[in-house]
Amino acid sequence: MSAGRPLTKSERKKYNRAEHERKIRQDLIARHGNDLGTFYYWLRIMNIRGTQAYHRGDAAFIRDVALALENVYRRHAG
Repeated sequence: MSAGRPLTKSERKKYNRAEHERKIRQDLIARHGNDLGTFYYWLRIMNIRGTQAYHRGDAAFIRDVALALENVYRRHAG
């Protein structure tokens, strides 16, 4: 429920998608630990959404995700 009214179909779809992503992230973190689970989650995001962004020509999104992956990697690699 949002603002005292039921969610519209598009709002419900966005909410369900966000909940699904949150559950996947929590599952990866529970299985692999915080840093490695986060790294795997960002790899998943890069694989799915990075391909879409590449086809759209959105280099900024790919740069942001690559930076997030590099930050997690550097914490583990030293």
